[in-house]
Amino acid sequence: MARTQAKSFRSPEEVRRFPHGRVEIVSHSETMIGRFWLEPGWRWSRDVGPIAHTHSCQIHHQGVVLKGRLHLESDAGEACEIGIDDVYDIPPGHDAWVVGDEPFEAIEFDSARIFAVPADGDRVLAAMLCTDIVESTAHLRRLGDFAWRELLLEHNRQVRQELNRFRGREIQTTGDGFLAVFDGPARAVRCARAIGSSVTHLGIAIRAGVHTGEVEFVGDNVRGLAVHETARVAGVAAAGEVLVSATTKHLLAGSELAFEPAGIHELKGLGEARELFRLTGSG
Repeated sequence: MARTQAKSFRSPEEVRRFPHGRVEIVSHSETMIGRFWLEPGWRWSRDVGPIAHTHSCQIHHQGVVLKGRLHLESDAGEACEIGIDDVYDIPPGHDAWVVGDEPFEAIEFDSARIFAVPADGDRVLAAMLCTDIVESTAHLRRLGDFAWRELLLEHNRQVRQELNRFRGREIQTTGDGFLAVFDGPARAVRCARAIGSSVTHLGIAIRAGVHTGEVEFVGDNVRGLAVHETARVAGVAAAGEVLVSATTKHLLAGSELAFEPAGIHELKGLGEARELFRLTGSG
């Protein structure tokens, strides 16, 4: 049974320091809360970029400002500032710096898990989700370039909304699909199901594959045989299906997610055939 808990930033479980700033971290169950303290003169590209080894910050931030001001500039050149009492949502792909002579202080949820953590050579066990729109070429031919582009933008918005809800980390888009990484397979599968439901009103269907394996984070990308296996699993799925690998199904024992056998498939370039399973139930 869940119980009420209280923890204090006066005794953080972890303090991650970097030039001109720090993040103090406490956690409750699977939720990680971070207090960001950034000194005047702090800039992401100068003080955290060399740690992350990415051209811009690739983390999705959500939080509330307690003190100071922060200027943000996206990779697309859009700029804004956030200040005290602002509740913010900052998508991946941006630079940021403290404005003025006052330190910037904010509380964020989950982003503290990976902020200022070195990425190069970091091999971890991760659940990966790969999706794509079924018959996208036929949709393009039917709708025309402009309408298809508008539909694709709305699809992308819906997908990113679900990735955020299930704490997925967007790795890349593939034109009409996404590759994302999660810290647990249950979140990846539930996110896949939610994406499928959220885009039905657009008149499209997605196929989705989930696999769990060891990957290496290199900058803002991820690599390893497991990434290719995830894409191959998704490629087997039919419209509206979520297929998972046997490894993922095994890890989901007790999750209340239900599956049925989807056959044994030769996955191109991966050697021996793999047994796959189809999501059928809720949980």
